[in-house]
Amino acid sequence: MKKVIISILLIFIIALFACSCELVGQDKPAKEPEAGAADNTASADSSAPAEVAPTAEPSVEPSSDPTPETSAEPSEEPSPEPSEEPAEPEATPATETTPEPEASPEQGDAPVSEAPATPDVSQYAPTIIAEATGSAVLKETSDYGQEYIDKMVFLGDSTTYGMKYYAVLKDGKNTNQVWTPSNGTLTLSYQSFASIVYPEDGTEITIREALEKKQPEYFVITLGVNGVSFMDEAYFKSEYSSLVADAQSICPNTKIILQSIFPVATNYEYLKSINNDNITAANGWIQSIAEAYNVRYLDTASVLRGDDGWLRQEYQNGDGLHLNETGFKQVLNYIRTHGYQ
Repeated sequence: MKKVIISILLIFIIALFACSCELVGQDKPAKEPEAGAADNTASADSSAPAEVAPTAEPSVEPSSDPTPETSAEPSEEPSPEPSEEPAEPEATPATETTPEPEASPEQGDAPVSEAPATPDVSQYAPTIIAEATGSAVLKETSDYGQEYIDKMVFLGDSTTYGMKYYAVLKDGKNTNQVWTPSNGTLTLSYQSFASIVYPEDGTEITIREALEKKQPEYFVITLGVNGVSFMDEAYFKSEYSSLVADAQSICPNTKIILQSIFPVATNYEYLKSINNDNITAANGWIQSIAEAYNVRYLDTASVLRGDDGWLRQEYQNGDGLHLNETGFKQVLNYIRTHGYQ
């Protein structure tokens, strides 16, 4: 029995040994590649993306907040005259007001409305001056007559436009003698580029172009009332002198007359900015320019002032600044009796 058991164990051991021999020498199965892994058999060059040439950066980064598209082309050089004339400084600056203290009526009293107090203009009372004297000032002469006036061209602001409005010149409201912009006024600081309506054909051209075309016999300039509110002496003289020098160059045979700025009346609303002391100072600057450029100065202001130095009430249209028909006729009579010499 013992021999039988030993025999069975030997057979079992031999069988196990035979099985193990069959397994020895077989290849180990390859491991399955993981999903998405790179192919390790490919070369480094073949796995890299092809190189692309860089594109130019845009000149302007697009904004996250889109704005209306504008032309990339540069704008043309601006012309000396703007395509749309800038707004001129007003002859009448904005009013400055101070709130009145509220009245506190006694209990039981009904509030009473009072008439507004008359403004105190004593602080702006003008210095009384005599008629201007000097080598450039036109002195009193015999009456040169209407024919003398008819040969003149008047360039100016709204105080000149009134000559057309009141029809005091040849051909009345259709006169060709008044040069102003289409809005009827001209500020001295705009003289180099502002357009005026050329009355001969209704076109809008610069003052220099109009002088070139017209070559007037007499050229009367009345400018500066707006300028006294914001221009100092150097600025004022620079602009005025530029106009006079160019007029002499363009029209060498034209007789140039610089007319004084007209005074203002006591009821003018903006005396703080435009008053007779400022106007008198500016008229002195204009006279000095006339002497420097050997042209004539017309002291019309002297015939418009009253004994108190203010513009006479009978010569103004109600706003304290502009003349009425009577005032302009007084100016024209003064011009006729202070002829060019």
